[in-house]
Amino acid sequence: MITFANAKKRKYWDDNMIAISHARGHLIGFRQGHWYFLDTGEPLNYSRACIQCGLFPTKEGYDACVGFIPGITSACCGHGVGDKIKQ
Repeated sequence: MITFANAKKRKYWDDNMIAISHARGHLIGFRQGHWYFLDTGEPLNYSRACIQCGLFPTKEGYDACVGFIPGITSACCGHGVGDKIKQ
């Protein structure tokens, strides 16, 4: 897995990048108005599975391992890089 520390070391991070985050557990960076996967440089397209459970999002966009939860406005399984969130 690519972490922020080795993203800088492996030159995935550059001076034009202004933010980093995660998409389904994959490290992503924002530069020149677009989000990119830091391991490949490909534009973010949400086509990758979660690195924790290996599942793709549902057709509605929910985390597959969490699914739809009535009364909840946002939920995230953490994708192996953060705490689970339920609001």
